[in-house]
Amino acid sequence: MSERKPLIEVKNLRIYFYTYAGVVKAIEDVSFTIYEGETLCLVGETGCGKTVTSRALTKLIKPPGRIVSGEIIYYSPRGPINIVELSEEELREIRGKEIAYIVQDPGAALDPLYTVGYQISETMVDHETVRDWKEAFRRAIALLRETLIPEPERRAKAYPHELSGGMKQRVVISIGLSNEPKLLIADEPTSFLDVTVQAQILELLRELKARKGLTLLLITHDMGVVAEMCDRVIVLYAGTIAEVGPVERMFYRPLHPYTTALLRAVPNPLQRMEKLEAIPGTIPNLINPPPGCRFHPRCPYAMDVCKRERPPMIEVEPQHFVSCWLYAKRG
Repeated sequence: MSERKPLIEVKNLRIYFYTYAGVVKAIEDVSFTIYEGETLCLVGETGCGKTVTSRALTKLIKPPGRIVSGEIIYYSPRGPINIVELSEEELREIRGKEIAYIVQDPGAALDPLYTVGYQISETMVDHETVRDWKEAFRRAIALLRETLIPEPERRAKAYPHELSGGMKQRVVISIGLSNEPKLLIADEPTSFLDVTVQAQILELLRELKARKGLTLLLITHDMGVVAEMCDRVIVLYAGTIAEVGPVERMFYRPLHPYTTALLRAVPNPLQRMEKLEAIPGTIPNLINPPPGCRFHPRCPYAMDVCKRERPPMIEVEPQHFVSCWLYAKRG
């Protein structure tokens, strides 16, 4: 394998939300690397911190949330930059231009008062990647054509309410691609679509990534999407990383009890199943999370050490890491 170049390194990231009920420890000591050209997936149950982690990459954590500590090193064309230390003005040069988002709900992301062509063009004009509005609108039509929207010249003059859910998702993808970003973050890009359109959108993302040489960070709770799209997987649980590894190993040889439980909860059409295996219990209250490993109240293999100390991240096999005392004690 050729030497992989890091695009973003997240080091010991902590994100807390300061609410009236108490301090929500949403992200606790999270560290990972996104490499150039890969598709990396963040997976886990609802509320595990996937979206918060992705939004932190461009410091889009709004009050009462705050990045308490840690570093987010972005290897930009100008050299390494710590995102956490940047001002809002400096961040505007990166957000939407070098790091772009495909948001979860395209209907909420698009402004109902403006045509979709205007909204795609606005992104390019604001970042000065085009000479004028006329060039921006021509590129907007080209992007709609590239994302397989029929009659792009006519659709560019349409308002969001005139488009189907699948078309709105393609418009949001066009906005994300408009400034040719280095990293595209797709937050549950198919969650509001029917199954047929989901497959079309995922295939479109795969083709665009290959054609443009993008790096893709995909956020999902759908293990089928993970198997279809990803090179590596990060499994998040209650704001901490449980396991990181190549997608094939994650499916065929999961290490963490939580990863194993997630996979067993997915229906397998090739097997006759009386009922799905649910994970007992619920995600803990992050205002007062359990000590030690946050998964231990739901883990069938929990030991005394799991209740006292947080397990270290261990490389069990090449590029396959797990945070679990089962492997720490063996190692």
